[in-house]
Amino acid sequence: MSYTLGQAAQATGKSKMTIQRLIKKGVISANKAESGEWAIDPSELYRVFPFVSENESDRLMLRDDTLNDTGWLQRELEGRDEQIRQMEQQGERERHQLQSTIDDLRRRLDQSEDERRRAHLQITALLTDQRPKEEPPRPQGFWRRLFSR
Repeated sequence: MSYTLGQAAQATGKSKMTIQRLIKKGVISANKAESGEWAIDPSELYRVFPFVSENESDRLMLRDDTLNDTGWLQRELEGRDEQIRQMEQQGERERHQLQSTIDDLRRRLDQSEDERRRAHLQITALLTDQRPKEEPPRPQGFWRRLFSR
């Protein structure tokens, strides 16, 4: 004899969804019958859950499912919160790294600009006559007499 999903839920005071979840997780072993229904061995079921009478099962099923769902949701929220914290930390690390890269590029640009200015001054100095200017020669002889008046 084996239980269907509904019978297993009723016998343990759990919901069908809870039993099915545990089967899929591998906590309870079960086989699918040709009809597509689960065939759960009673000893396998009671290995995981204690036997509950029919009167108790209705009352416990609702309470248990609510607690299971609440616990599951709480764990899910905690997991998501942890993911968010990790993503925020990763984002902060990336922002810090990008800021370091920007600072380095700015420093290199300033250094390059200084080198360009020095090179420009050197080129300008090479292309212009840097000797001190001499006074033009004074006219001699006839011209001197002509312009000195």
